[in-house]
Amino acid sequence: MTAPLHEARTAGSGGARATGPGRALPDTQQGMRRRNLARVMHTVSAGGPVSRAAVASRIGLTRAAVSTLVDELIRWGLLDELGPERPGRVGRPGSALAVSGHGPAGLGAEVGVDHLAACVVDLRGEVRARAVRHGTNRGRSPVPVTRELTALIRQVVAEAEGQGLWPAGLAVAVPGLVARDGRTVVRAPNLDWHDTDLGPLLPAAYPLTVDNEANFGALAELWLGEGTPRDFLHVSAEIGIGAAVVVDGQLLRGTRGFAGELGHVPVQPEGPACPCGGRGCLEQYAGEEAVLRAAGLEPAGDRVGLLARRAAGGDEEVRRALSAAGTAFGVALTGAVNLLDPEAVVLGGALAGLAPWLLPSLEAELAGRTAGPVCPVSVSRLGPEGPLLGAAHSVVRAVLDDPAAVAGHG
Repeated sequence: MTAPLHEARTAGSGGARATGPGRALPDTQQGMRRRNLARVMHTVSAGGPVSRAAVASRIGLTRAAVSTLVDELIRWGLLDELGPERPGRVGRPGSALAVSGHGPAGLGAEVGVDHLAACVVDLRGEVRARAVRHGTNRGRSPVPVTRELTALIRQVVAEAEGQGLWPAGLAVAVPGLVARDGRTVVRAPNLDWHDTDLGPLLPAAYPLTVDNEANFGALAELWLGEGTPRDFLHVSAEIGIGAAVVVDGQLLRGTRGFAGELGHVPVQPEGPACPCGGRGCLEQYAGEEAVLRAAGLEPAGDRVGLLARRAAGGDEEVRRALSAAGTAFGVALTGAVNLLDPEAVVLGGALAGLAPWLLPSLEAELAGRTAGPVCPVSVSRLGPEGPLLGAAHSVVRAVLDDPAAVAGHG
């Protein structure tokens, strides 16, 4: 996992950047100019279409200074001038600015246990191309998996280039521990990958960042969620279970970058063996395959859909299995909530589709075990799309953070 890209707004991972992960722009005149360019980009991105005068008012610079910065960003193709603002405003109308729908874009990809995916997101945050391949990756060598992922990446890049976009970087979400170099998968038990450097296996044309899927899911929730607080615990799941801790809008990564391995928190110390080497881990009670086993069902292509359909149809065995999984989640989350005191817990990934049957027992367990006030639990509207969107948006955020780094490229 990589260190934060930018200090002032939130942590993330992404490609196009000149200063390197976690490094602030230099405290020089040139550094100040680049920071101001970033402030203009973020302001237009968050509130556009908006006039130059409005941008100047919001960031506290003179209109002349903002106009110079805007002209530069327009020349680079990062901002568009849309013409006069809407009528009805007092005074002389200004020209409305918007982030360009062409030029640099975020390229995101995901390696899941049972799928691969890639997408391109423009600077406005719109998904412009997307491709998915379903099929198990468990136990497969990284070489054929990344070869197939590369084919998906090239497919969405070709589609995006046809729309006037070019990737400013590539960010890849994986279900495992990632080293701080931002490219080496140290351990992914459900893939059976160990110490795998993805750099040589993926297209070399783009700056690469690899990160844990739960981290990208949490960042997507922070950036794209509605009303998401700046302090929360994000939990996601498919075959495995991951979590990410966001504190004051930044990921809490831990010394080695491995923070958030909720799925390997033991809920029954003498329970069944886990691929991680431990026993009684949460994944053995609340992962998709564990719930299917408890419900007496065979794994299917759409595991979550199968469980949700059965539960909605009144299948009591499935409902009991989901309730037991919710209880296991509650036990594991209680320790995290008591330790970290987050403002909220957000359920993402596959959990979002099963929330109606997981939440009652999960919330009851939290209420009975939490030392302080009960921590609210919400369901992500992004669902299983979170990690892929977070990966692509991390590259977009990197461009917004340092637009000068991509000037002249493409």
